[in-house]
Amino acid sequence: MKKILHVILISLFSLTVISCAEQDDSTTTSSGLFIAVGQEGVILTSSDGAIWTSRTSGSSGVIWNIYYENSTFVGVGASGTILTSSDGTTWTSRTSGTTEALFGITYGNGTFVVVGDNDSGSGTILTSSDGITWISRTSGTTNDLWDVNYGNNTFVASDSTGGIITSSDGITWTSRTSGITSGLWGGAYGNSKFVVSSQEGEILTSSGGTTWTSRNSGTSSALNDVAFGKSLNDGTNLFAAVGVDGAVSTSSDGTSWTTENIGITINLFGVTYGNSIWVIVGAEGYIFSTEDEDTLTSRTSGTTAHLNRVIYKE
Repeated sequence: MKKILHVILISLFSLTVISCAEQDDSTTTSSGLFIAVGQEGVILTSSDGAIWTSRTSGSSGVIWNIYYENSTFVGVGASGTILTSSDGTTWTSRTSGTTEALFGITYGNGTFVVVGDNDSGSGTILTSSDGITWISRTSGTTNDLWDVNYGNNTFVASDSTGGIITSSDGITWTSRTSGITSGLWGGAYGNSKFVVSSQEGEILTSSGGTTWTSRNSGTSSALNDVAFGKSLNDGTNLFAAVGVDGAVSTSSDGTSWTTENIGITINLFGVTYGNSIWVIVGAEGYIFSTEDEDTLTSRTSGTTAHLNRVIYKE
């Protein structure tokens, strides 16, 4: 039976892992830009997914996530950290108004939305029109909020116990039933569908964020992130989810998923697609990129810090 078009190599026997020497890459937003963030305030940039350059974030804490919109990169992290940049190179610390850890960020309807920890008794939500000035919002949940995505005129935030809340404006939030109780750490919106991954390998999908359906990812490993992009085989739509011990699952529609044997057991935390390339980041500074169906390439990051997320800005 013909398998789903793969973005990552199917077989260990055809896997090629190539280490590339680090070089300086001073190119920023004059063209497409990949940015990876992680522990110890690490920020790395690359114009091609292969050569990575360390940038000074001004923070020594964990940077959990990053987003680009409205001509602004916004990174969020430990102890209420929010950093902004216009070019990915020079970063400025902003006042978030909270000391909670901030885990997820997205943009929609003219608004950045950030979600985070619940040490103060409720899941943290902040909103901003420009990434600079932030306002605290009431989430209505006492759980940690781990991720947030935007699509179909709807914000969808997920939490540490399988909870999901939605909002049209980032201000007023409504609780939804997901049908599971495991933490929902990663998500994406693409092809008119929300896809959220769990810490037990479950995949949930929804067209509008209200009603959710469980899908079989093919793995019980924690899936930490999901991205939407294109198959490198023929350019058709593709979701990719990555996770613990090298877990990778892919789907052309978000409904039927195929597990991929990429031949590594490294914990993978982030994945993105851009410029006809998939980039995956993970534990101990590992970065992988794939430019064709049959080659997964290990890149030199210059750091041993865990890399939590990676994004691409066109």
